[in-house]
Amino acid sequence: MFSLGGTSSTKLGARFHQVCASVALSGLGDGMRFVALPLLAAQLTTDPRRIAAVSLAEQLPWLFLGLLSGALADRFDRRRILWLVDAVRTLIVGTLALAVAVQAATIPLLAAVAFLLGCGQTLYNGGWSGMVPALVDPSALTRANARLQAGSLITDNLLGPTLGALLFGAAAALPFAVDTVSFAAAAALILLLRGDFRPRLQAKPNPVTTLRRDTAEGVRWLWRHQLLRRLCLISGMTNFVGGALTSILVLYARGTLGLNNLGFALLLASFALGGVAGATATPRLTARFGSPRILKLTAAGAAIASIGAGSATSAVAAGLFIAGYGAANLAWNVTAVSLRQSLVPAGLLGRVTMAYQMTTGGAGALGAVAAGFTARSFGLRAPFLAGAVLLFAASLISVRSTTTSSLPTLVPTLDTPSRSGVGARR
Repeated sequence: MFSLGGTSSTKLGARFHQVCASVALSGLGDGMRFVALPLLAAQLTTDPRRIAAVSLAEQLPWLFLGLLSGALADRFDRRRILWLVDAVRTLIVGTLALAVAVQAATIPLLAAVAFLLGCGQTLYNGGWSGMVPALVDPSALTRANARLQAGSLITDNLLGPTLGALLFGAAAALPFAVDTVSFAAAAALILLLRGDFRPRLQAKPNPVTTLRRDTAEGVRWLWRHQLLRRLCLISGMTNFVGGALTSILVLYARGTLGLNNLGFALLLASFALGGVAGATATPRLTARFGSPRILKLTAAGAAIASIGAGSATSAVAAGLFIAGYGAANLAWNVTAVSLRQSLVPAGLLGRVTMAYQMTTGGAGALGAVAAGFTARSFGLRAPFLAGAVLLFAASLISVRSTTTSSLPTLVPTLDTPSRSGVGARR
């Protein structure tokens, strides 16, 4: 039976915890911006298509830079990529904070900033793809990923949105100013990280390659691996739904549920609470029941939660269903990411991961577009209900794709730890 992770005696190490601190600091600022950006957009327009356009702009870079970022990560020091990207994002968010402070913000400006930050996130994820396997033993992958996901959720989706809504109420520029500081602190922690994070490439008959050839190699590897190819399809379907729901959630919270800014932040926080529970429980659940069953049940659970959230008549009910969605979503992510890290060779991990994430990121962008037009034509509940249909389809594909015999056997873990849409940034 397949299970990822390490035993309770496996220590994650000081360098891993340094990376955790960087993720937490950056996530706190991200969470503030995650709630402040749609609130600011909602002040400038009530058209769901224009608000969804801001979300779309942040997803588009996956289509343009996804494969390139993976190829770069498999050529250069991944640590250097991470701190350089965060340093540039510090300047971008600082510029936005200044524009908001002088009341110069517009929807086109928000979309432009979202696009640039999305470019940074795409390059960051390429570098990030090989960091966890380089920091911990293979037997501790699930535990490490669960701890990172849970820690990021606490700051990114629980503390960040609540604090961001409060700061936004005091001054619209404050959440973006804090996000500027968080990016700078995260960059400093990664810059000070010790160790060699250059990819370990296998010897090749022709060591001189081009970025285009390297990129194509990663795409071919993913396409030829039947299990990962199917998981990529399922992830694309779930990300389509996640991108759709995220893009119109602020209007749903305010227009359908009657929530204020803080209420919207608490609705986001409910996702984080469920996500922390799901991520924390995943190592034990996979050790006891096996990853195939977890992947199947979490996809179906997300579909049920989407129906509930879209049909809710009260904010409390919506929050409970969104918490369930978060638990299912994070349990799926931790399991799938750990599986991918265990299957892909180190020298290909950046390219394969970004080919995978280009598919899921592109699906999220399409979901944002679809949600804007669906909500405009059929109402704000419609994207939730339509998304549930896709999630049920994803669960059926998962049943056919993930059998115990199709997965590798790894050391089980019994030790629990700890944005792409509504979720963790990494």
